[in-house]
Amino acid sequence: MRIGDLAAATDTSVRLLRYYEEQGLLTSDRLAGGHRRYDAEAPTVVRRIRSLLDAGLPTRTIRDLLPCVRQDGTVALCKLETLEQHLQGLDDRISALQETRSSLAGLVGAARSEAA
Repeated sequence: MRIGDLAAATDTSVRLLRYYEEQGLLTSDRLAGGHRRYDAEAPTVVRRIRSLLDAGLPTRTIRDLLPCVRQDGTVALCKLETLEQHLQGLDDRISALQETRSSLAGLVGAARSEAA
């Protein structure tokens, strides 16, 4: 399928598909006129990429994970440690944000108390 067909099939922009290729996440063959041609699995690959991006993973990590993604979209144990590291990073950021929010809430509360 051509890039426009893949874009339509996956509700993804042509520009984003080109970006996925630049990042090594998606592959295509080139036709005589230089047009990209994708195999029948490309829509599945694009949906996997989108799912992993939605999970907050950067493209460099997704590139490493894709070979370990099973047909059902789950990630094999070979990359469990990578996923756990990203999960811990999210937990750390959430904790830091909660602390920041508490500090800000304290400032707002103090300002309101003074205004009353």
